[in-house]
Amino acid sequence: MSGRMPIYMDYGATTPVDPRVVQCMLPWLAEDFGNAASGGHVYGWRAQEAVETARAQVAALVGAEAADIVWTSGATESNNLAIKGTAQLEPRPRGHIVTLRTEHKAVLDCVHALEAQGFESTLLEVRADGLLDLDRLRDALREDTILVSVMMVNNEIGVVQDIAAIGAVCRERGITLHVDAAQASGKLPIDLRSLPVDLMSLTAHKTYGPKGIGALFVRRRPRVRLVPQMHGGGQERGLRSGTLPTHQCVGMGEAFRIAQEEMDSECARIAILQRRLLQGLAGIGGVSVNGDLKHRVPHNLNVCFDGLGGQALAPELKAVAASSGSACSSASRTPSHVLKALGCSDEQAHASLRLTLGRFTTESEIDDTVRELQACVARLRELAHD
Repeated sequence: MSGRMPIYMDYGATTPVDPRVVQCMLPWLAEDFGNAASGGHVYGWRAQEAVETARAQVAALVGAEAADIVWTSGATESNNLAIKGTAQLEPRPRGHIVTLRTEHKAVLDCVHALEAQGFESTLLEVRADGLLDLDRLRDALREDTILVSVMMVNNEIGVVQDIAAIGAVCRERGITLHVDAAQASGKLPIDLRSLPVDLMSLTAHKTYGPKGIGALFVRRRPRVRLVPQMHGGGQERGLRSGTLPTHQCVGMGEAFRIAQEEMDSECARIAILQRRLLQGLAGIGGVSVNGDLKHRVPHNLNVCFDGLGGQALAPELKAVAASSGSACSSASRTPSHVLKALGCSDEQAHASLRLTLGRFTTESEIDDTVRELQACVARLRELAHD
């Protein structure tokens, strides 16, 4: 790609790997290359020690015990293991699963796959602000409900669900609760010692770690049982076979260690940038925020620009790297299922933009983004009125 790179405002899709994380990973690619499952010599011992240190670092960020952390390849695999692994426990008749219409495709597609196996599901509507009404959840639960799956921070609109209250409802009924926290780690305090959550999906690449590594929190007390989805050498308590990528485990551990150390100051800085962005967008006019503005992480602003005549904004914004929705669905021309669930029309969904900020976002980038948006929106509005 030639010329100046666009301003990166798509941290919700992926984050750059923090240079400190890269430096921690490098020795485990060439010098300390051992297999953590090789228990007969020092190469394996060193790799195993590094993996266990990283496991403890991941656990520390979310207030879990290290033994509750199972390594995976990322949040998609974690979601699959949590949802399918819970549903396929025997002996049990085919059961009922509850989730939200605004969940990530990695959750929704798991649920649909289980429907083909005879399970039933309820996809709950959310309010216009993107938040779940607890009464709607209570009404959806049945005697045969085996699992509730709710994302902590929505990947498209950044709203934060009340997981503590949702978990309390599930505990009352003895129902397993799975939480996709891919977009929450490092952005919100999470304490699984007190949070009534049974399974939690995590990933490194949303928290300045490498792609291809994630984890699933599997509560041991009280014990949560799962059916493995990958079989082989029996690694990770038999829940996830496969040779562990030591360098990636180390990278995720270091990324989560940094997140724990710097989260408060980083979130405060990003909140200031979000306010600056909001103020700049207000000057464009005809701008509304998708999703609740209070119950959200400061890293995310999903905004709709009136008067674009149904024209998609994201492809026209050449100088700013942003998206109209989830990165996993960006190739599709269909409107965002999340925005549709909020009651947006197809036209409003296409005229919406997800702007996500991060560790390396600067004030000047915010100001430049506003200027680029102002010019692009004005051009599209003019075209729409011709």
